[in-house]
Amino acid sequence: MSELPIRPLPFAQRLRYSAESVPFFLFMGLFKILGIDAASAVGSFIGRHVFYRLPPARTARTNLRAAYPDMSAPEIEKTVREVCDNLGRVVAEYPHLDKLALGGPGARIEMDGVENGNAAVASAKGVMFISGHFANWETMPVAASLLGYDGGLVYRPPNNPYVDRWISRQRAKLGPKEQISKGVQGTRRIFTLLRRGKAIFLLVDQKTGEGISVPFFGRGAMTTAAPAMLALKLGSILLPASAERVGGAHFRVKIHPPIEFAPSGDYDQDVPALTAKITETIEAIVRERPSQWLWIHHRWPRARDVVKKAKKRNGQDLGGSGVSVEREGSSLT
Repeated sequence: MSELPIRPLPFAQRLRYSAESVPFFLFMGLFKILGIDAASAVGSFIGRHVFYRLPPARTARTNLRAAYPDMSAPEIEKTVREVCDNLGRVVAEYPHLDKLALGGPGARIEMDGVENGNAAVASAKGVMFISGHFANWETMPVAASLLGYDGGLVYRPPNNPYVDRWISRQRAKLGPKEQISKGVQGTRRIFTLLRRGKAIFLLVDQKTGEGISVPFFGRGAMTTAAPAMLALKLGSILLPASAERVGGAHFRVKIHPPIEFAPSGDYDQDVPALTAKITETIEAIVRERPSQWLWIHHRWPRARDVVKKAKKRNGQDLGGSGVSVEREGSSLT
């Protein structure tokens, strides 16, 4: 679905969202004035000196210790600081997504593995470009669009509709014009595009409450099964992609060989097996350069998640007694 109008909101909600968006737009305006290189450098400073001291950095530290038990404390701190550096740069680069040229004297993106993308798209089977939050992850759909890969980008909208609309417009300047938000309607649209042989661009590295648990760095992580289900139903190609920051606001985007999977014929077993293989591929990319991945997500279950799941299960058991059950939303991004 292309950009949708903001749904009518109560006055109090409009006021709150407007007030919340003011500092965001002030910073975006400043970054726009600075130009892409200076903005990225300022974002780096903010990341290293501000984001590094915020709670998400503690989450990154915890995740890294669990994923790399042999990593020394100084190495962990260095990686966390680089993760925060990259996140600050990503935020500051949003007003400049239209500067992410591919080829030519002003090129910001260099490509690797284009032959994999061309072959998959030419097959007309429908292609799911699957990836994670690597470097500036917005470079991947931009590069695909500049290469002529027609399709839609799947994303999780920010809560603030004014911020969501602005980010969507930034993406659409060079990236896919069709941006599909999560939900039943979005899933139907994805299905339609794949059946028409189009491309879908989605991030599959975040936790989802309605996914399935598969190994990720040796621990079970709730992961969306949607790409595996669609690939098995439609015969679509699963094509991993990754981005790497090679210096300042310059990037290398790599299209990896397609994921090979031979279905057993047992759909209920094939879905988790293929989901595990997708996640294994994402892990392998993370391991190539850990500081390029966004470790700040609560990717693995926490104690409170276990309690919430138990309460949810108990609520479902008592569903006949009129107990309402709150379901967590799932996402393809």
